[in-house]
Amino acid sequence: MSTTTAVMSTTEIANRLVELSTKGDFESAQKELFADDAVSIEPHDTPAFDQETKGLDAIMEKGEKWKAMVKEIHGMTVSQPLVSDSSFAVTMWLDVTMQDDKRMAMNELCVYHVKDGKIVSEQFFM
Repeated sequence: MSTTTAVMSTTEIANRLVELSTKGDFESAQKELFADDAVSIEPHDTPAFDQETKGLDAIMEKGEKWKAMVKEIHGMTVSQPLVSDSSFAVTMWLDVTMQDDKRMAMNELCVYHVKDGKIVSEQFFM
């Protein structure tokens, strides 16, 4: 007897990403929802990260680097997703104090592309 795991729809993936991100559980979101060969694209003017990060392991390393740069998260909101057939977008707002004690509010548009039930790319716009 074989068991087949149902492939999540784009809407299911989008809702699950919002659920986990709202809790600040980005690592679980990446492990559960991202393809092994996913790509993460940052804005041109992000000095701390390469513009393009390839592969789930490298994306998770980028997440660890981000966590190490943040001293405290004061607030965060994630919008409900706007979903199409194979893509979705959310806005994410963060109020953080960085390790250098600089407090900043960041608002970004996060766009995700889905293929075969996994996120294959994410791109951030500020």
